[in-house]
Amino acid sequence: MKLLQRLEGLTLEQVRAEAAAQPEDLQAQLRVADLDLSGGHVEDAFLRLLELFAVSDTDQRTVIRERLLELFEVVGPADPRVIAARGRLANLLY
Repeated sequence: MKLLQRLEGLTLEQVRAEAAAQPEDLQAQLRVADLDLSGGHVEDAFLRLLELFAVSDTDQRTVIRERLLELFEVVGPADPRVIAARGRLANLLY
């Protein structure tokens, strides 16, 4: 699973500190969203990425959208949190 591979060797403290210190760093924000999701904080992961999507340029939006779609699959398409996040993503796209 890609999610676990991306988190391999990282610590909670390291990932959170990096994301807090570098809020403009896309990769740091993607890592903390991965960490949140893997720790069961699904809404936090989705919210972080959706908020980032709303203020990002086109290239970054593509990366964020792809990560969101991957995380939606990890959680499961029928999960109410995924349905809500998909709706918000759709609103941000149009």
